[in-house]
Amino acid sequence: MVERFLRKTSFTSVDDYNENFEFIVPENFNFAYDVMDVWAEEQPDKLALLWTNEQGVEIRLTFADLKQRSDQAAAYLQQLGIGRGDMVMLILKRRLEWWISMLALHKLGAVVIPATHMLTKKDIIYRNERASVKAIICVDDSYVLSQIKEALPESPTVKSIVVVGPETAQHCDLQNPIFHSWHDEINSAPEFHRPNFVNTNDDFMLMYFTSGTSGEPKMVVHDFLYALGHLTTGVFWHNLKKHSIHLTVADTGWGKAVWGKFYGQWFAGACVFVYDHEKFNADNLLRQIEKYRITSFCAPPTIYRFMIREDLSRYDLSSLEYCTTAGEALNPAVFDKFYAQTGIRLMEGFGQTETTMTLGTMPWMTPKPGSMGMPNAQYDIHLVKPDGTPCEDGEKGEIVIRVDKKKPLGLFKFYYRDDEQTRRTWYDGYYHTGDVAWRDQDGYYWFEGRIDDVIKSSGYRIGPFEVESALMTHPAVVECAITGVPDEIRGMVVKATVVLGREWKDKAGDDLVKELQQHVKKVTAPYKYPRIIEFVDELPKTISGKIRRVEIREKDNHQ
Repeated sequence: MVERFLRKTSFTSVDDYNENFEFIVPENFNFAYDVMDVWAEEQPDKLALLWTNEQGVEIRLTFADLKQRSDQAAAYLQQLGIGRGDMVMLILKRRLEWWISMLALHKLGAVVIPATHMLTKKDIIYRNERASVKAIICVDDSYVLSQIKEALPESPTVKSIVVVGPETAQHCDLQNPIFHSWHDEINSAPEFHRPNFVNTNDDFMLMYFTSGTSGEPKMVVHDFLYALGHLTTGVFWHNLKKHSIHLTVADTGWGKAVWGKFYGQWFAGACVFVYDHEKFNADNLLRQIEKYRITSFCAPPTIYRFMIREDLSRYDLSSLEYCTTAGEALNPAVFDKFYAQTGIRLMEGFGQTETTMTLGTMPWMTPKPGSMGMPNAQYDIHLVKPDGTPCEDGEKGEIVIRVDKKKPLGLFKFYYRDDEQTRRTWYDGYYHTGDVAWRDQDGYYWFEGRIDDVIKSSGYRIGPFEVESALMTHPAVVECAITGVPDEIRGMVVKATVVLGREWKDKAGDDLVKELQQHVKKVTAPYKYPRIIEFVDELPKTISGKIRRVEIREKDNHQ
């Protein structure tokens, strides 16, 4: 499969990859037809999706099964009037139908808007209005449906609500013509015939409302080549093979789902493993890895932090061959503990909702704990100072992607219906990520934080991540967030908001505060130590699991 889309398909070094990586870009590329249906034709019996849930239900689908089900769903949605360019929002948690719907909507040339099940009425109205959503496919969840129903009077563009699940009749009025039951209606769909024209490479394929750390969500639009851009994610960064059984921990409402549960994994011909659960529990997750002999695993650092608090010797993790992490920067202490307990080095990757993987630790690289890795060859990455001049090694600057020659494959098109926001990030020949990092003499990049997260104290510029990493090496700390608090003398001082391990919670107090402060002074430069430490039960986070430092700052400013 990969040889259809790359000039060279295997690499042995950073130089080899940088010099020889090149896409073969088909005309009018469509992932559902050009990858998934081809697999169905060439390897129909190959296991493609292994889905299970907390109740122990198991569903195994081959590539042939996925073709049959996605064709059927495409015909059904076609009957409801959905076609090229129509905006369709998916609120499906980790239900099997998310994967079927994604493929079906690609086959119709429609625009998919994945969304989280935690949206409120206000959130849904905002999305329906801003994106002119035509249809919503959602779970038969009482909360989700109540919010959708309450949003409908202020959502005139919505023409169909398709509800997935056996409890559909219980939660919505099927007498209302706007509501449809997926399971009651899909089997009567006619035979699917591919539309005469589905899409160009430039057409909208996918749109995300970003779970930003501040402000209203922006609409990130990706074209049909975005899927092709994720080939590197699965084939190289995840290092997947046809025999691989890959598990990425991500809600389908978050962009990380297509990073780890969809495009790149199926380019490699791997099996995507899905564990449909309501609430994360490290023990349950480890049991799934053990039971289903997962070979490849990817999760944000938060998940690994909780996993290493378990006694990993209680689980048979011998099937694991490769582990990766993304979503936030990885603290070196987490890398070290996981490696000590499993013998597996975590390979970090970095990107945004607006991109595919822009920096990463590839299989031919030796990971440096805490480093994001090196630039992915499909992007022209630079570090620039505030005045736009390039950074030397060791200097902190903003990560930017060069766009003046051409738009890199995998980079978003623009912020939909928001020219001003697009202009604020696309200028001077670069897309500005808003993320600050520095580069070492070997070419590895090290994350510092968002531009607005950097703390200026007594003339020093302090990145939150370096202090968080220092704190994370103390055995009491499960998670922490570093923010700046206004100070009359120093301008700002460093504050740490800390989640303690179970066995440390009753020790929270002045003595532990002093111990943590002294610990940071020993691990990193003393001027970075947190002068204020607050102990909390949990940190505020976005839908995608990123720490909302802005919420901590706002709370402090209002006290």
